[in-house]
Amino acid sequence: MAAGNNMMKTCRSSHPMAADLDFILRNTPNVWNEFRGKQIFVTGGTGFLGTCLLESFCWANAHLSLGAKAVVLSRDPNGFRSRFPLLALDPAVSFIQGDIRHFSFPAGKFSHIIHGATDSSIPSTYSIFSDQIETIVVGAKRTLEFAAQSGTTKILFISSGAVYGPQASVAKKIPESFPGTPIPFSPSAGYGLGKKMAEYLCQAFVSEHAIEVKIARCFAFLGPRLPGNSRFAIGNFIRDALAGGPIIVKGNGSAVRSYLYTADLAVWLWTILSKGKSLDPYNVGSDRGMSIAQIARRVGQHFSPHCTVEFAGPSSNRKEGRYIPSIKKAKRDLGLSVKTPLSTALKKTIDWEIKSSNRE
Repeated sequence: MAAGNNMMKTCRSSHPMAADLDFILRNTPNVWNEFRGKQIFVTGGTGFLGTCLLESFCWANAHLSLGAKAVVLSRDPNGFRSRFPLLALDPAVSFIQGDIRHFSFPAGKFSHIIHGATDSSIPSTYSIFSDQIETIVVGAKRTLEFAAQSGTTKILFISSGAVYGPQASVAKKIPESFPGTPIPFSPSAGYGLGKKMAEYLCQAFVSEHAIEVKIARCFAFLGPRLPGNSRFAIGNFIRDALAGGPIIVKGNGSAVRSYLYTADLAVWLWTILSKGKSLDPYNVGSDRGMSIAQIARRVGQHFSPHCTVEFAGPSSNRKEGRYIPSIKKAKRDLGLSVKTPLSTALKKTIDWEIKSSNRE
């Protein structure tokens, strides 16, 4: 056991994410005591957002001697272990294999559940669209049923800003009260519609169970391990630049987006789970918007020589829309803020990706 503990201390001291994980710990001082000696259940823990949460949980668990455990649902635990050996070595983490729609309930009590399992791709066929809706809605139902029998007191449901649908041109930033909805027949509507239905399920569930459900409507993010083929345009820009360019912008570049760094994201999500009001959704993201064209050029400038930007869409003056949250509620009620500037987030992400490509 002593040898195992020494190995874990060595892994933690050399962890490539140590600076970010220390940042998360410093900015969540009043969160972790409620996890002391507890066991949590995590779905979606092997994805981009989930891995960030899992790493920060393990970091806090080790540095604060919480004695907590995390059980992670995954369709491919062995694949995850091969990609994240430090997490695989952590004795506080165990995995069960299964599909979110019909997984077997693990035995034991779980004080908290983080439900982040989802499929955020843009479906190209009816079958994929149907599967996406089913995964989100049936997965949420299955997770809530598990919570009802596992002694759970708090659930974090990771929803999405996609529940608002297109942002109205008159709304510079989308508040939680925005009455929009996804356009039903749009190819990209399945994700937002599914998340909206899952939120309704949460509301019905809380009316019958003494369990708090915290809802985090997540927007767009930036950080190490950001997929290069995702809904987040900035990840695609970094992918293009790493391949030598040019950076390809789909459209005319007028769309306005914002990105929250993943270390900030983890601070927000742990705080919402611990301190947020039940069934009172919180937008999670940066409110500092920038055009896609500007973002692409900022990415290109982080490379030497600078990477050029090309526009694949028609040249026009048509505005392509905004996707910027209002975060006044999170600031006011929970004291949350955007701490990492975009320039710093970009540098940290690109440096990580360059080092990762050199290691391969």
